[in-house]
Amino acid sequence: MTTTPSNAPYSNGPASEQIANIRETLLLMASLANRNLSLAMRALVERDEKLAASVEAEDSQLDELEISVDELVINHMATHAPVATDCRFMLVASKISSNLERIADQAVSIARRSLELNKEPLLKPLIDIPRMAQIAEGMLRDSVTALIERKPELAQEIIKRDKEVDAINKQLARELTSFMLEDPTTITRALNLTIVARCLERIADHCKNIAEEVYYLYQAIDIRHDRTPTS
Repeated sequence: MTTTPSNAPYSNGPASEQIANIRETLLLMASLANRNLSLAMRALVERDEKLAASVEAEDSQLDELEISVDELVINHMATHAPVATDCRFMLVASKISSNLERIADQAVSIARRSLELNKEPLLKPLIDIPRMAQIAEGMLRDSVTALIERKPELAQEIIKRDKEVDAINKQLARELTSFMLEDPTTITRALNLTIVARCLERIADHCKNIAEEVYYLYQAIDIRHDRTPTS
């Protein structure tokens, strides 16, 4: 069985150039989203207010790139008669850009919570939250790899990791609730940590969404909502 080279166009001529432009914009968005998430987590763990501020300052670039992807998709659909694979790519590109923008938004929320948490002593050692972030960052990187290298099997593997993030989030929520019940003075810090964990859980959800779209792109099978193909 032969595989299509990762840099092969979906179609020839000017249309392929537009598609390449969309792909490059998506890759730039993914790189920026990953960078913002990494900076937000550093701001949290290192209690660095300058890093937190930089995350929010850079978020507008992701917003502009999302709009750019939508405009490129609309222009391509309006000026060409795309084949089925191109149509799938256009649909998937728009959805992926939306998920990347939302990942960046969640990174901003983490950065803002880190500023609030810096106002008080650390409630507990940060172990579970960085672990959630590590899994989510890996999901994001691998979903981009699956897109670039046309690996639907990798996309399927990424989807499974989301459950691990969910489990850590539930465990941490129980622990933080116990803190608040036992000592009301911890409520503000515990709530902020709960929000951070929830942001990371949502980031993992968005990475899962991207992986599902990548699978659909290359296999033409929709596996959302647990519609996993049987072997």
